[in-house]
Amino acid sequence: MPFSNDFPRVARVSLALALAFGVVGRAAEVTSAQVQELIEQNRRLQDQVRTQQQTIDALNARIGDVQKASERHERELRGLQDQLGSAGPGPAPSGNREQEVRISAEAGLAFFSTGTAGQFPKSEFRVDDPTIAIEAPVMKDIYFFTDLRLLTRETNDENFQLGEFYVDFENVSAHWGQPGLMSVRAGRLNIPFGEEYQMRSPVANPLISHSLSDVWGTDEGVEIYGKLGPASYVFSVQNGGTSRLRDFNADKAIIGRVGWEPVHWLHVSASAMRTGELAAASGTDFLSEAWFANGFFRSIGSSTTTAFWASLAEADARAHWRGGHVSAALGQVRYNDNDRRAANARRMRYGYLEAMQSIAGGLYGAARFSRISAPRGYPLAGWGSMGRYFFAPSLTEELRRFSLGLGYRFGPPLVLKLEYAWENGRMLNGAPRDREDFFGTELGVKF
Repeated sequence: MPFSNDFPRVARVSLALALAFGVVGRAAEVTSAQVQELIEQNRRLQDQVRTQQQTIDALNARIGDVQKASERHERELRGLQDQLGSAGPGPAPSGNREQEVRISAEAGLAFFSTGTAGQFPKSEFRVDDPTIAIEAPVMKDIYFFTDLRLLTRETNDENFQLGEFYVDFENVSAHWGQPGLMSVRAGRLNIPFGEEYQMRSPVANPLISHSLSDVWGTDEGVEIYGKLGPASYVFSVQNGGTSRLRDFNADKAIIGRVGWEPVHWLHVSASAMRTGELAAASGTDFLSEAWFANGFFRSIGSSTTTAFWASLAEADARAHWRGGHVSAALGQVRYNDNDRRAANARRMRYGYLEAMQSIAGGLYGAARFSRISAPRGYPLAGWGSMGRYFFAPSLTEELRRFSLGLGYRFGPPLVLKLEYAWENGRMLNGAPRDREDFFGTELGVKF
């Protein structure tokens, strides 16, 4: 309704002010509600941002762990390739170990020749160390493994020999929250002394020959092994003698090795072994299961000797890089027996230094020097005739070997090698040991 001209001026002003304040108050109420809603929305957005940031941080941490694990596995694979002398990356393993039975085989197709006092004076073609291996899952983290050695280089008979034959209980310590700390093997096992025995097969070994000491063997017993950070260990209790059917002495062989990897390219270890007392009579444990100097530990006592034994200690070191490595070992042996006629205690020292380097592509060169010092003499075969230097009563006081070789790796499972080794020494009676130099070529294959 329009204002009348006679409406009092004060009333008109008051009404106008009232209407103005009403509109402003209404607007203020609307604006305050909107501001509160905006504040609430902003708070919810901030909560979402914080939640998303926490998720992103967790994902980044997991990605970092995966990257570290990937880098660690890559270093381990690179170290294995360096050990095998591979010039490039090998094929990745395939299949599910929990479900498949895996069969593999390895052999060397070789030509060996030595001087007239050596083991191969007639220059012969050979199938060198052929083996067939089978691994099968039993149940989760439990595996069966065996290898059949069709023709061991060091043997004189053509019968097949049983190699390793064991059940492996992996990661037992995971049951009390310490994964990787302890696993257990039981059956017929490699003697876990030193490091060289792990690299002596036709494909893994950069040369054809081994070091003069070449401590290795396979024996019945039980073994525990594991890792804790950069440290590793393996300990075993085994029979000690060569018989696969029974043990002729209750005293067992005790073997242990402790390793350490301060950086990914360096591995050092210390090993100790006692063969246990071995029965010296023929037809019993008259030879140790552990090989030494291409032979065994055997009694050097008289007919009154009924038991003998040997104790060994060795330190190993290996540094590797892409395409090469250098490794070394120093050790000593203490032999003794219960001969009632003579004191036959012996202390022998041994060692080797080995180097391998890729030259171009799959071509590489390798060299190894090894030596055994045996004051008062001991049966040391080396590349010499077993009948002349091991089974005969003549004893060797010192033996040296220097090997040079070339190889070409077509890939991790196929390698062609060529080697010449100079070997000489001195008998206890002062006579020289010579005419044992070795020449060989070998095609190593594995599938």
